[in-house]
Amino acid sequence: MKFTLLSICLLLASAFAQAASFTVEDLRVDGLQRVSAGSVFSAFPINIGDEVDDRDLAKASRSLFRTGYFNDIQILRDGNILVINVVELPTITEIEIDGNSAIETEQLKDGLKQAGLAEGYVFKRSTMERLELELERQYVSQGRYDAAISTEVSKLPRNRVSLKINIDEGSVASISHINLVGFKDFSKDELLTQFELKPTNLWSWYQSDDKYSREKLSGDLERLRSFYLDRGYVRFNVESTQVSLSPNKEDVFVSMNIHEGEIYTVNKVDLAGELIVDEKQLQNLIIMREGETFSRRKMTLTQDLISKRLGNEGFTFAKVNGVPKINDEDKTVAITFYVEPGKRTYVRRINFTGNESTMDEVLRREMVQMEGGWASTELIEQSKSRLEQLGFFKGVNVETPKVPGSDDLIDVNYNV
Repeated sequence: MKFTLLSICLLLASAFAQAASFTVEDLRVDGLQRVSAGSVFSAFPINIGDEVDDRDLAKASRSLFRTGYFNDIQILRDGNILVINVVELPTITEIEIDGNSAIETEQLKDGLKQAGLAEGYVFKRSTMERLELELERQYVSQGRYDAAISTEVSKLPRNRVSLKINIDEGSVASISHINLVGFKDFSKDELLTQFELKPTNLWSWYQSDDKYSREKLSGDLERLRSFYLDRGYVRFNVESTQVSLSPNKEDVFVSMNIHEGEIYTVNKVDLAGELIVDEKQLQNLIIMREGETFSRRKMTLTQDLISKRLGNEGFTFAKVNGVPKINDEDKTVAITFYVEPGKRTYVRRINFTGNESTMDEVLRREMVQMEGGWASTELIEQSKSRLEQLGFFKGVNVETPKVPGSDDLIDVNYNV
């Protein structure tokens, strides 16, 4: 009995001694190769003179791990000296990508860098695994469901590694069938003409229009939505979209459930905001009239026409937003065009690039937009047309960037 009590007392004393706090007299770091001691000390929350215990040491260890530099960390005590033993993560010295053609190597390397894998970076196995999944998702979005990604990590001297990413891009799955459910007022054939994607047909070998991709399907759904909105179906909606794959991953079946809704007409059109130009002139630019079927295309075109008219008066960055107010009871839409002209903009400088043999003076003679005058969209476009009519250039492009630090100045840059 006495022996048992003595043993228990000794164990408790030992545990207490381990948990007892002490004052740190010095810090030492062992195992560093590339990471500087300063980086360790700045991330290590314990300083000389601090009184610490086991909990503090555990917390400090977690703080060092969060830097992402180390594969292993041990904090030991040599008297009142803390010894931090670290094992650094290896550095990537080379990345080789093999087997890709649908996605360019530079594009893949940019994606790798954004994910945290590039030459000179610290190598983390978890990052590599996440990246493999992301690459597979990219290929799936192109319809390459049988794509496979594998990686090889080769250890090199001085705690370095080289990576080789092997890509089997597979083949793009072909669309076998597109099914539409819920249409009433239009035929299936008429609706499918809005789609870029098509089931395999006689010309698919040449046009590749049966090759599935997520981006193409998204574009087709937006075109279908525009088709209905331009014909007054303001409550049109794609209720669901389902894409299924055959067991051999070669055939895709697309099914869409749509809700057409009713046709809405325009019952009112208003202008609001700061109308710099005479309201009657702006009213004449509105191509939607009361009583006619609502059309998003006409609403967007009206916005553009008013913006261009304001641009001719120097309000280059004017904003015009058409806001429809829908009345579901009488199936009508009231549209208000809100006008925000902003500040009148002036041209600081007109620049020319690409004219290797034609002198600037020749080009400036064709300018009807003048430096120092307010920027007119019409005059800038007329100047572009005059340059094109010279017959000296294959093409003429024009840009009107803002002058840094100013909200009412632009440069007009013609590239020939």
